[in-house]
Parts: sequence; C-alpha cells; structure tokens
Amino acid sequence: MSDSNDIDYGPLLALIGVWRGDKGMDIAPDPDGTEENPYYETLVFAPVDDDVTNAEQQVLSAVRYHQEVRRKSDNKVFHDETGYWMWDKQNSLVMQSLTIPRAVALLAGGGYEPRADAANEVVFDVAAKLDDPDWGIIQSPFMRDNARTLEFSHQLKVSGDKLSYSERTLVDIYGSDFEHTDANELVRDN
Repeated sequence: MSDSNDIDYGPLLALIGVWRGDKGMDIAPDPDGTEENPYYETLVFAPVDDDVTNAEQQVLSAVRYHQEVRRKSDNKVFHDETGYWMWDKQNSLVMQSLTIPRAVALLAGGGYEPRADAANEVVFDVAAKLDDPDWGIIQSPFMRDNARTLEFSHQLKVSGDKLSYSERTLVDIYGSDFEHTDANELVRDN
C-alpha cells in the first residue's frame, strides 16, 4: 500500500473537494418533445487513498465521486450518480466509471494532455458508446428496450475553485434518437 501523500493523482487532484452549483440545465426527452429542467447540485470528489495496480503492470490513481441533482421547481432529486475518475499516468489516459440507479452503468475514457492555452485549467474529455470494445455502456433489459443509451460524452473543466461541465447522452426513446444534455457551473466549498 502507498501513503496517500505519495500518490500521483495527476490532473485528478484538481477535482478533490465538495462542489456546488445552481446554474444547471437538463434538457431531457419527453413524449411530446423535450423537457427543460433547471437544477442545482452537489458534487463530492474524494481521493482513493491507495493507488490501484492491475495485473502488476498498470498503476492507476482514482477519486470516487457522488453527484446529487435536484430540480429547482420542486427541490426533488432527479439524478443520483456514483463512480470514479481514474488517471493512468503511463498512458496519459483518464477514465470515468459511473452508475445511476436506473440500471445503467458505463466506462468512458479519453486521452489527457495539459492545455497549452489555459495555464491553470484542467480539461477532461471522455466518451463511451454502446458495444464499443474499450469504452462501453451496460444497461438492464428494461432500459435497453425502452430508453436505450447509445452514446455518452462528458467534458469537465476545472480552473481553481470553478468547475463546469457539459454532458451529452444519445438515447433511443419514444421511437427516435434524442440528445439528452446537462450542463452546470459549480464552485468549490472552502
């Protein structure tokens, strides 16, 4: 085991903390077209206090997260998500695994390069597709048959104590493909 002070979290270090934001907009499918839901959320990232070694070859560092999203209109939770962000320093790769309690899980990934145009900005871009051999989506039979997730992409930007993200999920629902999107700006609690 490693001492957590010795773990190289790489770009994931920028995520650690409690984040809150109230500028969220969810654009979701509705039988009559689209539904817009303004929201606020809390997003908590905590370090995994040991690096993870796979097959004695791959070393990852990780942060676990929990996201709770509430509609502004009624204060009810309409999205709850848990997962991990992982950093593979040797291959300059970031990965996001997530699970939502609608019986959907996925593993998204993407290369990571520090951005030359923004000295203090950390940007993650990950994606997954149904049946992709590397970055895939798993869903229950009900979701596969009624609200099948086809693609997922997520861009997350951190600059100091500000975090913003945009997320796109392509869903086959109500007889057609629909781009379900979410975006928000958050600040870190101090």
